[in-house]
Amino acid sequence: MAFEDLQAEIASLLIRMNEQPEDIHEMELLLREKLNEFRALGLPLPQDLADLETMLDEKFAERGSSE
Repeated sequence: MAFEDLQAEIASLLIRMNEQPEDIHEMELLLREKLNEFRALGLPLPQDLADLETMLDEKFAERGSSE
């Protein structure tokens, strides 16, 4: 998959996360899958997406510790 296609899919997922917050867990999983595709293709993860992934990791840790 081309770099531009991955970027477009990630942008679409971010929009869906905002529009459908009830599905945010599913969108988060799909987003992580796309970020892993970047890595699998040997593409560098753009800094904004790396920052987003870090934020998601922190949120996941918070959810896990409150359960």
